[in-house]
Amino acid sequence: MIRTSNRWLWQAVFVVIMALLMTGLYQASQSINYNWQWHRVLPFIVDTTPKEFRAQGDGTVQINADNSITINLDYSNVPQQIPAYDARLVQQGDLVFEGDVVASSNQWTIGPVTLGLWVTLKISVLSLFFAIILGLMAGLMRISHNPVTKNLAFLYVEIIRGTPLLVQIFIVYFFLGTIFELERFTAGVVALSIFTGAYIAEIIRAGIQSIPPGQMEAARSLGMSYPKAMMYVILPQAFKRTLPPMAGQLITLIKDSSLVSVISITDLTKAGREVISGSFATFEVWFVVAGLYLLLTTSLSWAVQRIEKRLASSD
Repeated sequence: MIRTSNRWLWQAVFVVIMALLMTGLYQASQSINYNWQWHRVLPFIVDTTPKEFRAQGDGTVQINADNSITINLDYSNVPQQIPAYDARLVQQGDLVFEGDVVASSNQWTIGPVTLGLWVTLKISVLSLFFAIILGLMAGLMRISHNPVTKNLAFLYVEIIRGTPLLVQIFIVYFFLGTIFELERFTAGVVALSIFTGAYIAEIIRAGIQSIPPGQMEAARSLGMSYPKAMMYVILPQAFKRTLPPMAGQLITLIKDSSLVSVISITDLTKAGREVISGSFATFEVWFVVAGLYLLLTTSLSWAVQRIEKRLASSD
């Protein structure tokens, strides 16, 4: 056991190391003479720019009793109506010209980076769901005594693990997508599910084989069929043992989802590239994108740790 005084000492050492790292990063950023503009990134996350109401033509302003604005246009018999707003920039009888701002309304809209985060979250959750199902089926087939199912699962695992994910995404989108008329999002989910399912299959296989054979023999001696013994005796024990590597694989899936941007899915990575092309805030945007990915993976890691503690307390 580490004594309390030593624990505080090591905590202080950690703080000093982090301070030195932050100082080093700051000095490095100063050496490249980069003008940091974090304020330019915020509108791409949540845009709070007021909505402007512009005159549709030349005319005269009329302020009504209910405080709404009417613009009597010179070249149209139909006046322009602005019923609700938050700030008025004109007065009764003012002359306005086409394009002039006459009022504004406070609002907020979701920026492209936030929309990209939502797409990444959605494609990751769907891929996780199907990858677990596919991995469970392939894992059970890997330990099967039937040569056909065992060989099929082995072939699936080896092919998928032996080829890059980027190549698989292209094959699914351009080949399978053309045959089955898959949309970009669906093709991305299929590719990620197939890729992650192969790794989950090996994790499940290793977890099942780590359970002593006596567990299955005891369950069968009690009259359980093989599927029931696997479902109620073997898999629950294997699940506890495979949870840490499973969590690592699921976290990897969230990060690998950034590759679907190559088939024009506007996920978090592609949204970041589009924002950079319009704002030229290269470093700021990529730091924000990295932070959002870190938020997703940290949340998943925290949830898995909570599950581990609950399962450990149930033993």
